[in-house]
Amino acid sequence: MKKLSKLQLEQINELLRKGQALPEEYKNLLFESKKEYELVYGGKEREEDIIAETMAVPLQPVKTLGKDGHENGWVNKLIFGDNLQVLKTLYNDPEVKGKVKLIYIDPPFATKQEFRGSKEQKAYQDKLIGAQFLEFLRKRLILLREILADDGSIYVHLDWRKGPYVRVLMDEVFGEQNFRNEIVWKKYSGVKNQASKKLTTQTDSIFWYSKTDNIVFNQQYRPMSEEYIEGEYKYTDKDGRKYALIRGRGYKDEKKTTKKYLDENPGSPITSLWDDDGLQLNTSSAERINYPTQKPESLLERIVKISSNEDDIVLDVFAGAGTTLSVAEKLNRRWIGVDCGKLSIYTTQKRMLNLKAEIGNKGKAITPKPFTVYNAGLYDYKLIKELPWNEYRDFALKLFQCRDEEHKVSGVKLNGYLGEDHVLVFQWHDGGEIILDRGFIDDLHKTLGKKVGQKFFIIAPASTVVFLEDYIEKDNTKYYLLRIPYSIIEEIHEHGFEAIKQPVSEADVNDVVDAVGFDFIQTPDVECEYKIRKADKKTLFDGDKEAVIKIKKFKSNVLSRKPIEFKNLETLSMVMVDYNFNGEVFDIDQYWFAESLEKDGFEIRFDPKKVEKQMMIIYMDIFGNEKREVKTLKDFK
Repeated sequence: MKKLSKLQLEQINELLRKGQALPEEYKNLLFESKKEYELVYGGKEREEDIIAETMAVPLQPVKTLGKDGHENGWVNKLIFGDNLQVLKTLYNDPEVKGKVKLIYIDPPFATKQEFRGSKEQKAYQDKLIGAQFLEFLRKRLILLREILADDGSIYVHLDWRKGPYVRVLMDEVFGEQNFRNEIVWKKYSGVKNQASKKLTTQTDSIFWYSKTDNIVFNQQYRPMSEEYIEGEYKYTDKDGRKYALIRGRGYKDEKKTTKKYLDENPGSPITSLWDDDGLQLNTSSAERINYPTQKPESLLERIVKISSNEDDIVLDVFAGAGTTLSVAEKLNRRWIGVDCGKLSIYTTQKRMLNLKAEIGNKGKAITPKPFTVYNAGLYDYKLIKELPWNEYRDFALKLFQCRDEEHKVSGVKLNGYLGEDHVLVFQWHDGGEIILDRGFIDDLHKTLGKKVGQKFFIIAPASTVVFLEDYIEKDNTKYYLLRIPYSIIEEIHEHGFEAIKQPVSEADVNDVVDAVGFDFIQTPDVECEYKIRKADKKTLFDGDKEAVIKIKKFKSNVLSRKPIEFKNLETLSMVMVDYNFNGEVFDIDQYWFAESLEKDGFEIRFDPKKVEKQMMIIYMDIFGNEKREVKTLKDFK
């Protein structure tokens, strides 16, 4: 600790005597940093607190797609949820923690004003700035470091806005000694419109760090140009192999020539400047899906090949358009993708089910290995109730952050602990649905008595609990009810709860917030008119008729002790359609945000010729809840 002046000591004593907080400048005087340097900003939390206090959320399987899985039984994962909470769940998973060989992330880094996306799909709205952005990213980097294998690598893709700050942040989290390269990627060819009073930016930076010095590294090469090959490799062997004749160059006999075969020359080793032709995503690219943050498969191919081998685990927690995952699939890696936007999940799902064998989405169609789509933080209660008892018990304990530890008190079998307090998972469907009433609490207390302390927690479906109180007090013990599907009661947690919000316009798609807690799917109330009418002059498709969906009513149903009233259409986020629904998998074709729908009088118009047999329409609210409708053209009057 630095030596304090007499005046400083007097000020500290006076503030402590009054019970007041010490000014921020005393932090570094009283508690010296162990690091030579670090970023200092408001709201920065200790690493230990981030790891300990981040809430893990159980993963609820929604569906599994694909076939012919990995030999070891691994199933790839596509997870909808807040990536910080999911990272804590993966941190607790021995199958994942310390076993991920490659992490690539392309986090939000612009501001709402700076981003000028198209009117098509939009992913992370890059509005986080300053300290908020840095702490948002730092929390995730800390957990990513813990999940990374000892010989693993992490690549963080950024543009010019926050690159210098994130470089310091990466030094702090991963260690300056584990910095590998700053890769400079030329993201487009040609010259864009000249920026006002500054040079046009054509590049992004990708910071490559490792966890240790012992890393997976596979040298990659820059392919030779056709022009170079034609000029150098002029000769062909009888077996069809092209070669060049190399003269002298150090040999005693300067006239001696040697053959250098084309198929033995991989090209030039790549450097940290990636300006090759073919590493950009052009408007005519076969892989383009009009996702504004979409990166080319060729870029991710290079990264995946450098820092992983076949069957290694690749992780992307800002999955976006799903490029990392599609490349990992093609290169026979295992993968995990996470995103907090339903649009990203549906886009990635569609992409995985329409893969082509070659990078750039060319060649023959291929079927992906099995991958499971999960919900994390927003759950389908109906599916939870249908789980077998052991799976339900495990899910309930994880949901409320309880330690799974079977034990007995006075002969009563208990299931775990919340902190140091006992937890019982109520067996409500033991031989039929059982009611949890005051009599159950009375009988339990008679058996347990004073042996369970001041708090005792019971996890039970809300529908089985016949009283309204959050707890019932017996003697000096409070028996708390943790109801499913009600959110966790505030009294037992330091933080409030905030659900992931879905966008209502392209300007705030996947507005990035740290979600806290969990919620349950509640289908919105939706009423629509479906009709065929003469095409409007403003219709963008050919034909004299148009199909119209007129949304008349849209109201969310929110589970809450204090009912929340929303105006009609207030909570609509977006509408997505699959024009040729196969009866099993929703394959997104088009979508509309609420903001644009409002301008059109909440009417969706499309060419009826797009629908062959049946279509699926998903109406989604800002909480991620969905109302699904399957329609044929006969339903449009």
